[in-house]
Amino acid sequence: MVLNKGERDGGTILVICAEKGGNRRLFERMPSPEGDRAWRLNRQETPENTQEFDHYLARRQAQDPDLWMIELDIANGERFIGLT
Repeated sequence: MVLNKGERDGGTILVICAEKGGNRRLFERMPSPEGDRAWRLNRQETPENTQEFDHYLARRQAQDPDLWMIELDIANGERFIGLT
């Protein structure tokens, strides 16, 4: 599901992988030392404080209106961004 639609050509892409609405992991394509852009785990939801994850997403969205946020709520969603 697209949670936030950003700038078509230059918006940063965040992918949230979840399983049945929980265990959310946030991945972002970031520059690597080799000069390419690789997917990296940016944040992981903790069961004790799920609101912290939501607050982080809201802050990122407020800071960057061109941001794309996509949620994959399926088992092993990382496979769709080439991580497994």
